[in-house]
Amino acid sequence: MPNEGLWLVMLLVNFGCIALFYRFFGRVGLYAWIPLSVILANVQVLKTVELFGLVCTLGNILYAGSFLVTDILSENYGKKAAATGVLIGFFSLIAMTLLMQLAVFFAPHASDFSQSALETLFGLMPRIAGASLLAYLISQAHDVWAYDFWRRRFPAFRWIWLRNNASTMVSQFLDTLIFTLAAFWGVFPKEILIEIFLTTYFLKWLVAAMDTPFLYLAGRQYQNGRVREA
Repeated sequence: MPNEGLWLVMLLVNFGCIALFYRFFGRVGLYAWIPLSVILANVQVLKTVELFGLVCTLGNILYAGSFLVTDILSENYGKKAAATGVLIGFFSLIAMTLLMQLAVFFAPHASDFSQSALETLFGLMPRIAGASLLAYLISQAHDVWAYDFWRRRFPAFRWIWLRNNASTMVSQFLDTLIFTLAAFWGVFPKEILIEIFLTTYFLKWLVAAMDTPFLYLAGRQYQNGRVREA
């Protein structure tokens, strides 16, 4: 299967998992998904691929999905619940970085076969995690604020598409700009850096546009009492 097909499959799997986590575990399920998506996105972003003829990094779908989760929290439980989700993701990323750095520092046994792979994957992790933490805090803080801002001005259920996209697409721009510069400046040539920024933002923008039906679905499930709160 070509990369583009795999990307679409990953998109559907990501949205499907979020919907299932919410359906069966409610708010707790969303809180559980946030650290999972943030941590895996920071691992996947280390892989550079070609999509639609352009160079980009993986992790876009999982990371953009975390914005869908905080928007669901904002929509159904309010701004404070969404802010709690942001903090869970923030501290989860710090914990993962510290624990994996310690794992790399352990002297491997003669029979070990994973040390070089771990060093390759997590050697850049402090810089990747630092860039991600900075971008995550700024962009998610904006997203939570902006969603609440648009929700107070357009509170009707039919305007979910507006508050979702008006908040997320600006937040994704901030996130992509900050992360690309902080994580990859000096690692890639400027031409590749610009291409990574443009393709990453485009893919995140696409994910944000495509997640709108799932936000409507989550809203209807909550209104109709079909969410099983853990």
